Amino acid sequence: MRRRIRLVLATTVATAAVATTTLVAAPAGATPPGIPSKATAQSNLNALTVAAESGSGYNRDLFPHWITISGACNTRETVLRRDGSGVGVDSSCYPTSGSWYSPYDGATWTNPADVDIDHIVPLAEAWRSGANSWTTSRRQSFANDLNGPQLIAVTDNVNQSKGDQDPSTWQPSRTAYRCTYAKMWIRTKYNWSLRLQSAEKSALQTMLNTCTS
Repeated sequence: MRRRIRLVLATTVATAAVATTTLVAAPAGATPPGIPSKATAQSNLNALTVAAESGSGYNRDLFPHWITISGACNTRETVLRRDGSGVGVDSSCYPTSGSWYSPYDGATWTNPADVDIDHIVPLAEAWRSGANSWTTSRRQSFANDLNGPQLIAVTDNVNQSKGDQDPSTWQPSRTAYRCTYAKMWIRTKYNWSLRLQSAEKSALQTMLNTCTS
């Protein structure tokens, strides 16, 4: 009888272990897709329209996010799995293990609560640069854009210090990442046909000039 009980318990534990394993995702420190070369970024920058920002009435709710991407995973959780290393999740897609390297400041975190998903081009900046005339559906697509270099996992308080600033007033503290940041910013504005200000363009050009490729 005791042997049968032990066998049942062992089978139950093994089944639970298999169930847990199927919920583990382990991409190794991925980066956002679509980061252009220096030459392509330069071409994109040259093509952007320079104009003063305009558009009052911004509200974050005008850019619906985070939306469901697959199964129980929303946009935030999808980026956490993409950008993290050794990420395991529960049945609700919430990370239960893993680590995240923030390229803005060089910090590594093991608690997902310490990580924000940054919109490279902030939602308020997008609003002032042309998104104020978009439909809600297009703004939702922008806020959850996984196809271009618009979303990235970074240290939460660094993201909060950035706020809605453009590169003329805020750049990553790690100078080694400013080239990549500029390329992501330029590509996002180009992909979404957003305008940029003169000071913003100058800052982006200075950052882009540090790129080797």
